[in-house]
Amino acid sequence: MTAPRLVFLGTPEAAVPSLRRLLASGQVGAVVTRPDRPRGRSGRPQPAPVKAAALEASLPVHEAAKAADLNAAWFAEATLAVVVAYGVIIPPTILSIPAHGFLNVHFSLLPRWRGASPVSAAIAAGDSETGVTIMQMNEGLDTGPILAARGIVIGRNETAGQLSGRLAEIGANLLALVIPDLLAGRLEGVPQRDETATYAGRLTKGMTRFNPAEDAAAVERRVRSLAPRPGLTYDLGGVSLRLLAVAASGRRFPPGELAIEGERAFLGLQSGSVELLEVQPAGRKAMAVPDWLRGWRRD
Repeated sequence: MTAPRLVFLGTPEAAVPSLRRLLASGQVGAVVTRPDRPRGRSGRPQPAPVKAAALEASLPVHEAAKAADLNAAWFAEATLAVVVAYGVIIPPTILSIPAHGFLNVHFSLLPRWRGASPVSAAIAAGDSETGVTIMQMNEGLDTGPILAARGIVIGRNETAGQLSGRLAEIGANLLALVIPDLLAGRLEGVPQRDETATYAGRLTKGMTRFNPAEDAAAVERRVRSLAPRPGLTYDLGGVSLRLLAVAASGRRFPPGELAIEGERAFLGLQSGSVELLEVQPAGRKAMAVPDWLRGWRRD
């Protein structure tokens, strides 16, 4: 039997484990990803992690920043297409091309947290668990039939970056189990219950700004939900300070005020405060608060 030809669509680091797992089976014929964009301190365009992994494996790479850029010819010989955090909605004209359609590895337990930022949404909402869903894609936004799912408990202090890393590995393993059964006709998707669906839209700049009107528990969750990037930011005299770890505190300070006590720093809220534990000043590396305070005082 001829090995199936898969087209893989993905962009960030969280998609790389699935790509590598499929590469190990020799099934990937081509990769579709988003174009290079400025990254790091240099500001020079750099390939996304998926593109870098594909080039390392000498795979053909196609770039598409939006749905209109997708070329039907890229999928003409595909048995199946797999999408992991690609960042572009696939139009119906493309979805219908591969013989077995498109699979999506989605980082939530659908139908909870359909949309672009399910990991951040789960943490910010205080969910105790989340997971990975393998879904057969249709024209809706994460509305297709579920082929497999696996749940995990969210760690008490887990950040979005840490949770995404765990889910990426789980998703890659689950994908490797699903594909053979799907191609052999042993899997049938289960329709989602639309009435229980929740949505996680794209992260906006407004979501990343510190809000002193929130309570300490909400701020702590939002910090974890945005760490390490884009991060919850506090405006320190016109300079952006990214908050990477905080702890709820019963200490009281004026809302929005940064209070320094020795090697400790607090941000006042309408109710209580949060203690800053790890921060990242603009243009610098992440650091523990005592280290930041020593450098900040020198500056």
